[in-house]
Amino acid sequence: MADEKSEKKQKSAAPAQGGGKPQGKKAKSAQEEVGGEQPSGKPSRPKANNRSTARMREKYYKEVLPALMKEFSLENTMAAPKLEKIVVNMGVGEATQNAKLIDPAVTEITQIAGQKPIVTKAKKSIAQFKVREGNPIGVMVTLRGDRMYEFFDRLVNIALPRVRDFRGVPTKSFDGRGNFTLGVRDQLIFPEIDYSKVEKMKGMNITIVTTAGNDDQARALLKHMGMPFRTAQ
Repeated sequence: MADEKSEKKQKSAAPAQGGGKPQGKKAKSAQEEVGGEQPSGKPSRPKANNRSTARMREKYYKEVLPALMKEFSLENTMAAPKLEKIVVNMGVGEATQNAKLIDPAVTEITQIAGQKPIVTKAKKSIAQFKVREGNPIGVMVTLRGDRMYEFFDRLVNIALPRVRDFRGVPTKSFDGRGNFTLGVRDQLIFPEIDYSKVEKMKGMNITIVTTAGNDDQARALLKHMGMPFRTAQ
């Protein structure tokens, strides 16, 4: 009796198991028909960023890092200077009178950096500049990791060469602790900005923070990474 009952249970369970497999195949085929192209087409833009980022990382570890260790006689790779973060800051002084002027700045920095910035506000009131505490006065974004390398790649290879009468960036714009600050007069040097949609030229400060202990190491790092420094005349 026990054998007959077990056989009946196996027969009754067999159709359920067999019927489950076709359902899974149908579900997979339905997913492929409805959204099969989405997974392959969705990451098309990040792939382009990854290619440029991988190129800069590969350049640092294969070319820049050995050159720096040889130049400064370093034995440990962790002691070699490297990029830590990049801070892009755009001041919008007219936003104190019209807060809506901050919106175009947010949009432009987002297009340039690939990351939404934060709105910086005044810490104290200044009567002569008509600034009150808490008024929006600019936007700022901090880039790290992949976005940092991708932005640095576009800055030195695409944006800076588009500057009119460009003769190189100054070699003395360091703060004494290995950090380099570059001033940009207008945002149109970045190809992401549509010229027809720009109402006013806006300058920005780009600060490149490194792990270098002094300016000489930071200068050598940026030079090997491709920063077009001005040649001495």
